[in-house]
Amino acid sequence: MPRKPDAPAPESQDPDDLRIASRNLNGRYPWLDPGEQVPYGRVLRAAAELKWRPADVVSRLNALGYADIQRASIPWPETVEPDDALLVVRADRWSYDPVDVQETVSLRQIVASAALVNRSPADVGRRLTALGYRVGTGARPLPESADPRDIRLILTDRRSYGTWLDWGDEVSPQHVLDVATQLACSPHSAAKRLVALGLRLPYTPEPGDERLLKYRDTYGDVHGSGWFGRWSAPPVGHVIAVARETGRPQADIVARLRELGTQPPDGNVPDAPEADDFVMLSENLDGRAPWLPKNNVVGLQVRHILRAARVTGRSPVSIAGRLTALGHSLHDNANLPAAVDEADIALLDTVTRSYLDDVHLENVLRSASLTGRSPADVAARLTALGYRLPDEVDYPEIRGALTAR
Repeated sequence: MPRKPDAPAPESQDPDDLRIASRNLNGRYPWLDPGEQVPYGRVLRAAAELKWRPADVVSRLNALGYADIQRASIPWPETVEPDDALLVVRADRWSYDPVDVQETVSLRQIVASAALVNRSPADVGRRLTALGYRVGTGARPLPESADPRDIRLILTDRRSYGTWLDWGDEVSPQHVLDVATQLACSPHSAAKRLVALGLRLPYTPEPGDERLLKYRDTYGDVHGSGWFGRWSAPPVGHVIAVARETGRPQADIVARLRELGTQPPDGNVPDAPEADDFVMLSENLDGRAPWLPKNNVVGLQVRHILRAARVTGRSPVSIAGRLTALGHSLHDNANLPAAVDEADIALLDTVTRSYLDDVHLENVLRSASLTGRSPADVAARLTALGYRLPDEVDYPEIRGALTAR
């Protein structure tokens, strides 16, 4: 197919004429084609940048040979504002293509334009309507508050140029959790804003969702959010703690978390929690978050069981049995002592190997150095607790000096 010849430069050398006739309104090539229709938005942008009345731009274009000029269903506005030049440029193009006045303005256009001019979506929608554009609507008016994060809230596919939600689309709960994670904000806030932007959710956002989805108050994750994401399996401790604080049944909390897009809880939520459950399920054994996560690979740490037994006064076997009933498990290699020994807790604090790992000479020597016990004593005790020491080593009975950790 032969290449269409470039449009010629206008005969007039007046600077304003050159700007009006140039596609990018910069007075330079490329030029508008006299044989093509001049878009309505192109006239408004020229008027805004030149500070002319749109009708005057139309008259000048006609004089320069551009006879076919697109019109809206309303008369040309008497005046335009400087910001209008940004509102009528398409947000989904890298060039300066104008928004088509014959098409419904997309939600993406509204929120992207609002961010550019630091105005609310409602204000942008009203302005575009006054300029003759058709703006889509949701079930309620657009937000009156400006929020530059709106454009990221409606982005559903970050690959290539992205996929964007539009008027009336239904948003999945997983999308809400994803964008909340990306923006490090409350999923409940993200859900409310999406509804305010005219989108639909399969659930109605409730104030109580804040507490259900907040898993840490003082311990943020690597992104600093502290909110459950779409792949999060809420710990059992979180569920029963929220039930205790709010008075809601555990089953209701589990059902709501699933409705909000999380994974099922990472264990067995009891119908009637025992008082000690809050202690043994907390990582710091203080009955509060952070809660003990379920480890399906190496199982429960024996030192956590011993510490929980020390705090609650229960036996290690009793603690392990209760945690197993709550969905946790011990590794097959683990051997629990019958009673709590502070020396065992101090020793296990120095062990960096799991029951899946072999404990080698350097590991034994490190623990011996940190605890002040002899390497032979350390090796014997770790073996009794179920660790594998495959090296054929004669560990010395001599105790080393304590070193700083």
